[in-house]
Amino acid sequence: MVDKQTHRLALALFSCFLAMGGLLATPAQSYDGELFVVCGLNPYGDNFLSLRTCGSTRCTEIMRLGPDTPLRTWEPYGERGWRQVDVLPYLDAPHSGRYPAGWVFERYICPVRY
Repeated sequence: MVDKQTHRLALALFSCFLAMGGLLATPAQSYDGELFVVCGLNPYGDNFLSLRTCGSTRCTEIMRLGPDTPLRTWEPYGERGWRQVDVLPYLDAPHSGRYPAGWVFERYICPVRY
């Protein structure tokens, strides 16, 4: 049989659990993409970043991106060092456009800070 003190403690803990659950159950925030530019390339080397069909060097190269090429990501985090991006004609290009899309190696993209 459970004594009153244990019962009260259990109720208090359950109430705290419910209260915390209410705080943690906030509406999901949608990710609207982030702007990046191609950066950190070796100007004495190839000086381009490959846009690929998937996140691996084994995937087909779609196009080559030069320094400062504007990009928009659609996921907040990369996968194993790769980011899925759209290649933009200019920074702040409309979201509704049809742009070349693919995967780039994250090491060579820098976030745009305003």
